[in-house]
Amino acid sequence: MTSTASTPAPGTVVTVKPIVLPAPPARGADLRVRVSAPVAGHDLPIVLLAHGFGSSLDGYSPLADHWAAHGFVVIQPTHLDSKTLGVPEGDPRRPRFWRFRVEDMKNVLDNLDVLEAAVPGLAGRTDRTRVAAAGHSFGGQTAGVLLGLRVGDPQTGQADDLSDPRVKAGVLLATAGNGGDDLTPFAAENLPWLRHPDFGHMSAPALVVAGDKDILPLTVRGADWTTDPYVLAPGDKSLLTLFGAEHFLGGISGYRAAETTDESPERVALLQQVTVAYLRHALGIDSAGWTAVKESLAGPHPLGRLESK
Repeated sequence: MTSTASTPAPGTVVTVKPIVLPAPPARGADLRVRVSAPVAGHDLPIVLLAHGFGSSLDGYSPLADHWAAHGFVVIQPTHLDSKTLGVPEGDPRRPRFWRFRVEDMKNVLDNLDVLEAAVPGLAGRTDRTRVAAAGHSFGGQTAGVLLGLRVGDPQTGQADDLSDPRVKAGVLLATAGNGGDDLTPFAAENLPWLRHPDFGHMSAPALVVAGDKDILPLTVRGADWTTDPYVLAPGDKSLLTLFGAEHFLGGISGYRAAETTDESPERVALLQQVTVAYLRHALGIDSAGWTAVKESLAGPHPLGRLESK
């Protein structure tokens, strides 16, 4: 993608699903993937998009469709925690859901040839030096791990480095913050991958998006908990705070999705604009849009605030 326009015109998109990748036997199911890609253009950057807990490759169309229409190949795996797979309570895989998610993303990166070949006309048109990871909620943690976030494994106690050098930048949407005493008893007991995160090694560039009304039953702190990936991580980070936004940030999980409690097309449109500009900037395509977005959100704005460090 060589355009230097700050906001490239949207193009036609082709979507293929499900593309099935073999997965390790311990996963217990093959990996089903959705790919959305522009029908035109070359050197297309790649975004891996991790869904929130319980969702699937069919979620997040307001983001996936928009990113693909603006020049990105968007790849969405269905992770083991998806309701579509029905992994039962008590299943021994559940405490390691977080780890299987990271392995899913690496499986995708290992099989880009297969995925490209499954999409008509896509083979040879991607730029594999420009890969970003994005995710919402649980998916934000998944993307963060690829960028250097370390998670204390609830079974081994280890906090291994599972980052992937193929991933150059990230977008973390409504992502869990610090563990320990910041968690509610429910979260500490039922979501063991939240107990001991370490943001101190997450040095890769990232845009963190938080809603200032995102009050989750997982933390005793309130909405500022989801700003921790920005506050606690080193390196080149930006934080978009959306005013009035709850956990689904105005409706990113789907068009008119039932779980959206703060339906706001204007908020989603701003998020689409900011994320496209950021991804183009962070992946070294061009920075004109990012500069314009920063200027527009530097002062008073009815929908949000953008800051960087």
